[in-house]
Amino acid sequence: MSAASPAADRSGDAIHLERIVKRFDGAQALSGASLRVRRGTVHGLVGQNGAGKSTLIKLLAGLHQPDEGRIEIDGQTYDRLTPHRVEELGIHFIHQDRLLVPTFTVGEALFLGREPRIAGTPFLDRRLMQRRAGEILDDYFGVRLPNSALISELSTAEKQIVQITRALLDQPKVLVFDEPTAALVRREADILFRLIRRLRAEGVTIIYISHYLNEIEELCDHVTVLRNGEDVATLALSETSATAIARLMVARDIADMFPKRSVALGKDILTLDRLSARGKYQDVSLTLRRGEVLGLTGLLGSGAKELIRTLFGLETATSGQIEIDGKAVRSVNPAQSVDRHVALVPEDRRGNGVALDLSVSENITLSSLRRFTRLGFLDFGDERREADELIRRLEIKTAGRDALVRTLSGGNQQKVAIAKWLSRHSEVYLLDEPTVGVDIGSKVEIYNLIGDLAARGAGIIVLSSDLPELIGITDRILVLFRGHVVREFISSETSPDEVLATSTGSSETLRHVG
Repeated sequence: MSAASPAADRSGDAIHLERIVKRFDGAQALSGASLRVRRGTVHGLVGQNGAGKSTLIKLLAGLHQPDEGRIEIDGQTYDRLTPHRVEELGIHFIHQDRLLVPTFTVGEALFLGREPRIAGTPFLDRRLMQRRAGEILDDYFGVRLPNSALISELSTAEKQIVQITRALLDQPKVLVFDEPTAALVRREADILFRLIRRLRAEGVTIIYISHYLNEIEELCDHVTVLRNGEDVATLALSETSATAIARLMVARDIADMFPKRSVALGKDILTLDRLSARGKYQDVSLTLRRGEVLGLTGLLGSGAKELIRTLFGLETATSGQIEIDGKAVRSVNPAQSVDRHVALVPEDRRGNGVALDLSVSENITLSSLRRFTRLGFLDFGDERREADELIRRLEIKTAGRDALVRTLSGGNQQKVAIAKWLSRHSEVYLLDEPTVGVDIGSKVEIYNLIGDLAARGAGIIVLSSDLPELIGITDRILVLFRGHVVREFISSETSPDEVLATSTGSSETLRHVG
């Protein structure tokens, strides 16, 4: 647990966002959320995907304006903020995306917009930039980067160090860290943690956003939990635990939404033996049986998404073995995966799952046109009958088979993406965040569809960050943490907070991965 620094001035609030409401095209992103951050403290902000964290921080950054509510900075109320005004007020943001010019040197990136010039000339003093850059990096991080190194040549951790250092040059009052360790190894994260503690001791206020609850425990004085666009609690870390925080994040009655379907499991259909992809995941072994719904979960950087992409042939494993129906697979690419009856329904359905400007019918039969071709000519009658049958079976709400997919709701677009693979007679389904951005009614229909697929003997892997969903529709869950499978849960015998505590780095998880 962290302890408050006596050097910090905590006599008032650095940030106070009060009862903020924000809507986007009628959808409610924030429903009266509040955030109160005391000066000179490290304040955690947590919540599941879609809870409202990003929207709240973008409001503080001046990128959005609230529909209702009040924003107060250092005791003064601001009706309208802009990014420039926010920076003038001493608030800086360290984003997941490294917002640096890749062709600049370290010194040029650090001093962009504030470049020192040679006295009496319009020319940049590059030597001074390099010298000062070296001094600052050594002071705050104890590292030295080559003077001539380009940003594009740096590691992820080094880019982040440059980004943080750039913010420190402005002597910020408030620093906001957005998932800062998602791509860092433990040693690099420890360097960052030491810096955050030093900044707190110097009186800088920190807002720390992370899915890793062990980091929240380790660093923060207080934490605010968001759920469904509202703040549900603000707690002192000395009086709570990661498990309690996780429970607040996911509180839902699972049983009502996910009625379990009993399916007799068949033979093994997919087996992985010590599958590895360097820098992404290591020694992943698993078995998927016919009729089984297997859950995968893990935070950004866990390797779970890369594993799914590897199974479909979008990425390449560096070692290990894949077997489909008992046969070793020596090479995997998307065309071969389709021929082996493996289907991928990607998270970005609009970008990769469906063709928005084709009709519902064309999307459904896109992967199986050979079935409807006779002597090189497409049998439109067979194609239409297939589309009509799948529209009926999946209850796709559409004006008709000829309607463009872009006119459908998100849930119905997702059904079309699944129907495409049903038409192909797929047997292994890789579902990547299958209900993201889908309304609650369509979610339940998709859950029923997954149950139907399992009942027909398919093997299904569902990657999801929605833990109640994952527990509700799967038989087992594998949790990945920093590239390793660290634990397997029987879905009916676990809870969302237990899975979340594992995926965010509980003490038990850290023992597994060292």
